[in-house]
Amino acid sequence: MSSSSARRRADLRVVEGSAAPQRDAQPRCIALVGNPNVGKSVIFGALTGAYATVSNYPGTTVEVTRAAARGVPAAEIIDTPGVNGLTPQSEDERVTRDILLAGVDVVVQIADAKNLARALVLSSELADAGIPFVLVLNMMDEAADRGLRIDFAKLSAELNVPVVSTVAVSGLGLHELSDAVPRAAISTHRVHYPVPVDRALLRIERLLAGHTVSQRWLALMCLAGDDTLRPWLSEHLSASARATIEATRHELQAQMGGHVAYELQRQRVHTAERLAREVMRAAIVETEASASPAPAELAVGAAMFAACLLLFAADLGLIPTAAVLVARLMGWLALLAGGVLIHESASLRTRVGQWSSHRGTGIAVLFVVLYLIYQFVGVFAAGTAVAFLEQTVFGRYINPAVIGTIDSTVSVMAPTSTSLAWPLHLVRDMFVGPYGLVTVALTYALAIIFPIVTAFFLAFSVLEDSGYLPRLAVIVNRVFRAMGLNGKAVLPMVLGLGCDTMATLTARIMETRKERVLVTLLLALGVPCSAQLGVILALFGALPMWAPLVWGSVVLGVLFAVGWLAARLLPGEQSDLILELPPMRRPQLSNILVKTVGRLEWYLREAVPIFVLGTFVLFVLDTTGALSHIVRIAEPAVVGILQLPAKAAEVFLVGFFRRDYGSAGIYALFQQGMLTPVQTVVALVTITLFVPCVANFFIIIKEHGVRTALAMSGFIFPFAFVIGGAVNVALRAVGLS
Repeated sequence: MSSSSARRRADLRVVEGSAAPQRDAQPRCIALVGNPNVGKSVIFGALTGAYATVSNYPGTTVEVTRAAARGVPAAEIIDTPGVNGLTPQSEDERVTRDILLAGVDVVVQIADAKNLARALVLSSELADAGIPFVLVLNMMDEAADRGLRIDFAKLSAELNVPVVSTVAVSGLGLHELSDAVPRAAISTHRVHYPVPVDRALLRIERLLAGHTVSQRWLALMCLAGDDTLRPWLSEHLSASARATIEATRHELQAQMGGHVAYELQRQRVHTAERLAREVMRAAIVETEASASPAPAELAVGAAMFAACLLLFAADLGLIPTAAVLVARLMGWLALLAGGVLIHESASLRTRVGQWSSHRGTGIAVLFVVLYLIYQFVGVFAAGTAVAFLEQTVFGRYINPAVIGTIDSTVSVMAPTSTSLAWPLHLVRDMFVGPYGLVTVALTYALAIIFPIVTAFFLAFSVLEDSGYLPRLAVIVNRVFRAMGLNGKAVLPMVLGLGCDTMATLTARIMETRKERVLVTLLLALGVPCSAQLGVILALFGALPMWAPLVWGSVVLGVLFAVGWLAARLLPGEQSDLILELPPMRRPQLSNILVKTVGRLEWYLREAVPIFVLGTFVLFVLDTTGALSHIVRIAEPAVVGILQLPAKAAEVFLVGFFRRDYGSAGIYALFQQGMLTPVQTVVALVTITLFVPCVANFFIIIKEHGVRTALAMSGFIFPFAFVIGGAVNVALRAVGLS
């Protein structure tokens, strides 16, 4: 063992001070709290095992994960969203604050050991909240690599809580953490505020006496002007007490120039930085990663980029047919070799992290990453895996078996009772008919969406575990700012090219409701899923060269125009992209599998019933004749505005059920000679901008409510026809036919 490795392990053994008194009983409710990107999810998985319950916090779209503690089934562990503070500035922070406000026995604060001062700001708020907690300094291996040493005993004595050091991805320190949780203590650490603040605190604390929640914490949030606390205050305080609090806050604002929240945070940061300096025994030193790239590192990067270009050229048909197989083989071998080298070399991972966030090379890395995701999710999962499950597993075995069983049952029962014939056939159609719950709903949810979801969750977990996601958001931030979003929106947009339904769910990563609604709107409006995109690209092969150029220009132009306009019309705030760039890490297979299994369990529990409900609604509409009536209503718009044959009205209706079916209907009409190239492009533009499939529509309802879903549909339906009509007029005006 090298001397540096010995020092690192020695640091990991010094994990806990003795200042914190022991607790008598095992805590029943434990909350994991910490800044973003500090390893909370890894520690949560280690403390609980693979099975967890993921659900939205009431009244929000923020996911909260809960599970029983490993070995202590009676103890529940809650993985809260990453936060920078407990005075909420985002919905994630409000959810975390509300969980603590509702009451937990112990908080386990996870911190990045490399950013101790940042973590101690949150520690000071936990101290004010009067909640027993344990401070976990995670990523100690990375801190040691930077030459950073921390006096754990002194830090524990200053905070009066246990301090544990861990390297969560490798399991170091997790046993000590489990032992430390019962010894969690209320910190005696305090931030010293200016005299006017202390006076205002005392005045408000008197009004809050008698409540189990820390009066000091509540008073600080009141002085900071936290509007999200108003429901709690209205429930627990009289009108006169609330009026006194408001008067005290306004009086303090007048004394301090209206910057109370800023002054409170400034004092917390100042105190945290001072304490961090006292317990650090060495300064952060430069690592070899800042040196110029080695020729081998440049060669790996260039080879992987060239491999993607080679594979991309093969996808576009730019390589002679005879050489396609060789080109693909060479490309994938180069990517595999490069991936193995990056996985095994810490210096290469560091270099890739630098390239990923650089304005120039970041685009090249982004191209490689997005292309690999597209190949894995859009080609393998949405193509190969879906074809096998849909055509073989369900098409040859499951659906025929179910249809045969139900048909034989109906044929046996129907002759015995004529009065039962019609109800039996109705039940038969409900399960295995054109809109059957088995042949359509379950086939769609399990054979089509499930493999896409699985592949995406695996890819997303790899990107999450490696530390690339923050870099991806930084690179594309400038582009998405023009659309009223920030760089985080690239993830659901890319996923939308695989499945818009799944992408709508991942819009939860956006911080504000306005941004989540805007991402959902843009996905529903103009991002074609992989199945639909495949049919469209196949159709372009039989159309003139101008057809894909017109289609792509119109769809992208509409997305940017609607995004720019909606960002200015929708109420709410636009969040800034504030991200810490963690070092690039080697993804851990166990972490990836735990996250993927937990997310798939949520999909099966939450999303699959939505598909079943949507299919049942279509079955009812078809049975009652309402579906054909809707087609007749749509015919005048299709014929009059788009100048398409009346048969195309059925195509748009089917497109609402499944987007690729709608595009396939246009393909069939074109092959039958019923559509000219101009009509075909008009139809493709319209159906791309058309409201997405019924499953996505119901997911929008689930995420944003019925009113928002209906408002989006009420805008998208006519808007798609208006744009399609405008394209029709423009193409005919320039003489295309």
